[in-house]
Amino acid sequence: MSKPSDNPADAFKKALGEATKVMANDPELNVSYSADPSGLSGDAMRLPQVTRRMTRQEVLLARGTADALALHRRYHNGQTHSKYLPSGEVARELYEAMETARCEAMGARDMPGTAGNIDAKIANEAMRKGYDQVKQASDVPLATAAGYLIRHLATGRQLPAGAQNAMEMWRGFIEDQAGVTLDNLDKTLDDQANFARFARQIIKDLGYGDQIGDDPDQIDEDQEDQAEEGAEEEQDPDSTGNDEDDGEEAEGSPEQSQEEQQDASQAQVSMDEMADQEMGEEAEMPEGEAPLEPPAPQPHSDADPDYKVYLSTHDEEITADELAEPVELERLRAYLDQQLEPLKGAVSRLANKLQRRLQAQQNRSWEFDLEEGTLDAGRLARIVANPTTPLSFKVEKDTEFRDTVVTLLLDNSGSMRGRPISIAAICADVLARTLERCNVKVEILGFTTRAWKGGQAREAWLNDGRPQTPGRLNDLRHIIYKSADAPWRRARPNLGLMMKEGLLKENIDGEALEWAHRRMVNRSESRKILMVISDGAPVDDSTLSVNPANYLEKHLRDVIAMIEKRRAVELLAIGIGHDVTRYYDRAVTITDVDQLAGAMTEQLAALFDSDPRARARVMGIRNVR
Repeated sequence: MSKPSDNPADAFKKALGEATKVMANDPELNVSYSADPSGLSGDAMRLPQVTRRMTRQEVLLARGTADALALHRRYHNGQTHSKYLPSGEVARELYEAMETARCEAMGARDMPGTAGNIDAKIANEAMRKGYDQVKQASDVPLATAAGYLIRHLATGRQLPAGAQNAMEMWRGFIEDQAGVTLDNLDKTLDDQANFARFARQIIKDLGYGDQIGDDPDQIDEDQEDQAEEGAEEEQDPDSTGNDEDDGEEAEGSPEQSQEEQQDASQAQVSMDEMADQEMGEEAEMPEGEAPLEPPAPQPHSDADPDYKVYLSTHDEEITADELAEPVELERLRAYLDQQLEPLKGAVSRLANKLQRRLQAQQNRSWEFDLEEGTLDAGRLARIVANPTTPLSFKVEKDTEFRDTVVTLLLDNSGSMRGRPISIAAICADVLARTLERCNVKVEILGFTTRAWKGGQAREAWLNDGRPQTPGRLNDLRHIIYKSADAPWRRARPNLGLMMKEGLLKENIDGEALEWAHRRMVNRSESRKILMVISDGAPVDDSTLSVNPANYLEKHLRDVIAMIEKRRAVELLAIGIGHDVTRYYDRAVTITDVDQLAGAMTEQLAALFDSDPRARARVMGIRNVR
């Protein structure tokens, strides 16, 4: 007869161990309590130590850890997990965190009592790691925040304070990048394989697609196809050569067999004659007339010959009126005018200011020390002293004001949605009207893609077996809102298109900038100015998931360097809410329309200044030569 234990915690440990086995649906599970880190190893589960005192925190932590590990044991299949496990470190951490959250969410749904216990475990973990004190996303692992978000969305439960703070550090980023995929969460929870595919897509959306490795489903399909082909070859009598059947057919139809042999003989003779003829022609061909090799393919980018585009067939250059009916454009333009109304006074003042600056540079030039013309006030004292003094007059003359074209290139990406795109559209409106008054031609262009996360180009890449480093993997959409030669009154409704729901998608800045530059250099104007209005770096998930992380950014920098080196076009940029000076030498950052219009006014006026040092003072440029 065993002596009863005097440790009050033993009864609790025993009860918790038995409950854990039932919850895990594994009666053979060996549950122990240790000061070592908790976890599962084979048939053994380690739980946090519970002392004789059995403090509330110890009990809650033990129960929460036991529930979490038991649910993982119950709902998790190791073979399925390994099949879809990514190869890269960050991707693997994200995948593991989301799978853990799935198991806990499944338990909360099927056994609601586990949710509160696991909350205690999560609260302890968040407190221990100081998540309740963090102020920036870099202090929280992305995988941890992603796991918290999956559990929150799947259960609808509020997280403990520290975990909630950690999740909020990354929530905006995750939902911006993977919001469409997250909408399918509820459909995938029950099936681990479907959830694994869902998790891999989330990882792609977050920019780590290069770490997930090959698609295991595609590998399985290829293996099944090979197995089916092998089975068909074994069952096909023609491929295996059934001698008995062949012999019976030959004996049953001697005339048919003879005709087939004769046809085969004639075909062989014809092939031999053709081969001899071709060899004869090659032998008679002079050395200087060797067949020409096909021309090398032209690079897609003048700035970087190594920049690749997987498929450009579906790219489009399209006018705004082709993307919406006239009635819709008028409605969208009216919506834009509503936003412009409160700023009407400030906009008019800025437009007039820019117009005066430009016209002043066109007209106010004088010739002095002339014998006739307008009396020079600076010579008045000399004239009074000696009225016969010559060379006391001046004449106003027109300066040589070169004909100029200005192109506004507007970022039409999804991150511009809302206030930023309204600001860009309003300022494009102001500049187009103002510059036209000053006889300066202006062109308004926009750039985005035709689809989110890859279009037909990506589908073609998938069908071709996913070759490595395919280059740009989306279909471009370059929009012409106003051509340089079109009058403003005709193009005015087109700017409303930027308010159209669903227009703004991804942004591939380098190719757009190169496109706008090509349009400008082909024009006849003496002065060409290109202004980019953007909110940050180029982003296209489908491209960045299978190429180096800086692929699009490097190309943008190469294009900017090419434009500045050739000096055929003057380049400047306005960053909306983001600093773009890391890309463009002449750049300012603004957050509201008043700042944007003011910055544009000053910088454009400075560009027209003939004195480069005066330009430098306004533009903030150093080392002007």
